[in-house]
Amino acid sequence: MDIATILGFILGFVIIIGTMLSEGNLGIFFNIPAFAIVFGGMTCATMIHFSMKQFLGIFSVIKKTLFHKIAEPGAVIQQMSTLAIINRRDGALALEQEIHKINNTFLVKGLQMLIDGQEEEVIRERMSMEIQYTQERHGMGKKILEFMGASCPSFAMVGTLIGLVNMLSKMDDPSHIGAGMAVALVCTFYGALVANLVFLPLAGKLGQYSKHETMQMEMIQEGICAIARGESPTVVREIMQVFISSTRREALKEKVHV
Repeated sequence: MDIATILGFILGFVIIIGTMLSEGNLGIFFNIPAFAIVFGGMTCATMIHFSMKQFLGIFSVIKKTLFHKIAEPGAVIQQMSTLAIINRRDGALALEQEIHKINNTFLVKGLQMLIDGQEEEVIRERMSMEIQYTQERHGMGKKILEFMGASCPSFAMVGTLIGLVNMLSKMDDPSHIGAGMAVALVCTFYGALVANLVFLPLAGKLGQYSKHETMQMEMIQEGICAIARGESPTVVREIMQVFISSTRREALKEKVHV
């Protein structure tokens, strides 16, 4: 679970709701017509812009972004160094016993190709395709979240205009002016809040997650290809350390054993 995201959501809503309570009655910020305009309009626009499969898939993408933890580079380097030791000592077939201990599907696919005796070029090509399609899936999820974030303020403006038109059409009856103004302002509030506290931050988080996962996959790819070439565990470690900063490499030398 990504603690920063969960904590950000909780603190953000606590601050907003706390401010609303300190300023008056919380009920005045709840308006069903405004809610329907902003969230209903955003949902319908998203369904029109994307296919139903893409729209429904965003929920699994958000779940993965929030709850799936990416292994630290040091742990990946140590794991690949250990696999290189096993390969050099016992041969590629001995790696088959290690597959059941690994929960990274991308690494399992790479090891399976290694066990099957595939050439380095074939392994690199297939793993590169896997990385590419993973980036495309994450990119689509990011586009959907960004579209939802952009749609909320847009439909908030629609709701604001509806409220103002309703208010101006009943200027002769002062009792209806407040209701129209309430819809107009609450719509703006809903759109700004959800776009800037939920959808746009989630899109940014997914972008960061995608970068980290891509780097991890590229590290694994280089490690698998190095093992396929018959490189020593030390060389495998040095190749994978290219992906991290020089300061972190020095710190990892004491943690990673080959």
